[in-house]
Parts: sequence; C-alpha cells; structure tokens
Amino acid sequence: MRILIVDDDEPFRLALRNAFVRRGYEVSLAGSPAEAETSLREAMPQYAVVDLRMPGGSGLDVVRVLRALPKAPQVVVLTGYGTIGTAVEAIRLGAINYLTKPADADEIEAALQGKRPPPMDDVPSLDRQEWEYLNRILADCSGNISEAARRLKMHRRTLQRKLQKHPPKI
Repeated sequence: MRILIVDDDEPFRLALRNAFVRRGYEVSLAGSPAEAETSLREAMPQYAVVDLRMPGGSGLDVVRVLRALPKAPQVVVLTGYGTIGTAVEAIRLGAINYLTKPADADEIEAALQGKRPPPMDDVPSLDRQEWEYLNRILADCSGNISEAARRLKMHRRTLQRKLQKHPPKI
C-alpha cells in the first residue's frame, strides 16, 4: 500500500511517515502542492493525507488533482484551522474525511479505511461557532477581509483580531 503525505510542517510529516512505515505502507512525502504533483509522477498512491493550509497553495487544490487521477486515491484532509465551510468543501471535492490537528496515525488510518470516528458528545461552544462562521464568510469572500467585514457589518480590524485567535476549544 502506498500513501502520499502532503504537509508543510516537516516534523509532523516525518512523524507520520515513520508511523505509516511501521504499519507497512510505502510512503511518499511532499511539503507543498507543487511537490505533491512531482511525487505523483513517480508513483501513484492508494491513499493520501493532505494538509489544508500550506504556502504555495491550498490542500484543496491537491485534493482536486488527486481526485482527477484515473485511479483516484482515498484522501483525508488535515487542518489546524478546521471550519465547517472548509470541511464541506473538502468533502465536496472528493475527500473521504476531514480531521483537525493534532491527529495521530491511528485516527488517520481509520479515516482512510472509512471507519467512522466515535460520535462527539460535546456541543460546540458559541465562541467556536462564531469562529467557524467568520471563517466561512471569509472563505465565501475569497479571503478578502474588507468584503467579509462589510458583509458581517463589523470593522475590518475587529474581524482580523477575531480571526487571528486560535480556534476555541469545542
């Protein structure tokens, strides 16, 4: 079994590689969307783990490329900045699952094999829901802070401050 890991965080990428090698996978690594495309020319994976936010492009672009292949791999998208909007977009593009970091190799392997994660008993906090909503509106505005602030009827700087915070715990 071959797996492609696309993540700009090198220590995380190497840790995942080691974990999947121990599980018997052949692993290809890429630190950017461009490196991922180069890696695909060398060998076609059956599985792929793709980070959402990377310099030089979005993980969603990598998902599009992977799903367009003749034998498309099973794709799981990882992100440290999970929102409902990006999760929906990743699934719409063909990812089979969407996990937030930190995700370990067991969770990722279960997601790649189509196993469902245990149900969440916690209801998201209002702060978390607000943070996800702001990110969804920003994504709808193609990352344009000024336009998103206009739609939200708030000052641009206020929106920037709210978006710079780490996502609230669930």
